[in-house]
Amino acid sequence: MPGELTSFFWSGDTLRSRSVSRIVLSDTLDVPAPSARVLADWQREITSQLDLEAGDVEPMSLARTQARWPDYRHCVQAMVAWTDALGLPGALASSDVALMACRGARYHHDGAQYGGAAFCNLFLSEDKGLDVHFPLTGQRIPLVRGTAMIFDTGQPHAVIPRGSSGFCEADFAPDQDLTQVFLTWELPVEDARIAQALNVAFDTAPATALHLDDEQVWVDGAPASLCPDTGSWKPVGQPG
Repeated sequence: MPGELTSFFWSGDTLRSRSVSRIVLSDTLDVPAPSARVLADWQREITSQLDLEAGDVEPMSLARTQARWPDYRHCVQAMVAWTDALGLPGALASSDVALMACRGARYHHDGAQYGGAAFCNLFLSEDKGLDVHFPLTGQRIPLVRGTAMIFDTGQPHAVIPRGSSGFCEADFAPDQDLTQVFLTWELPVEDARIAQALNVAFDTAPATALHLDDEQVWVDGAPASLCPDTGSWKPVGQPG
């Protein structure tokens, strides 16, 4: 099991370093079920435009859902109330929201694109027997309608079948409905409230940050890559 993870992220025009939080804040909120019309819209978009394959995570049209689903606002209100109760008032109001769909997800981190953020997600689909798995902590969070979570973008995670030990494409047969639709917000980790909630420390490797050119996550002071099937780390350049 690796020790310290370090995220190198853009702060304006400067690369900074920070710790990667292993904290996952989660709850199950009472949110309305999407209408039959909205579910039909999602299914058409997923099958005709996204063509999701096992492990894919892709954006969807949020504006269409907002226009066709009056109860959408209740989902946002539930998330606002939850984040307010966590001591993060106004956090969502100042963050962009996107609608996403996934058909499972391979083990990955998002620290190479969103190193300066924490993800705040609300799942809108019913329980289809899938979990979000965080291999560093062993946490498995069942995905049901109303599952809410906040976690560090640098922390590895995957969406896998409940009871499985890793990601396998064969678990997502084409004839099975295993798509999850969710809302996601990017919360700025440099916001003192977000950093405190996730216990993030900044400028943990300033000398290294000076010599890098892009966002990335290091393990135990060295570059490393993540196995998409198991969620285990290996040093960059190591075979297998």
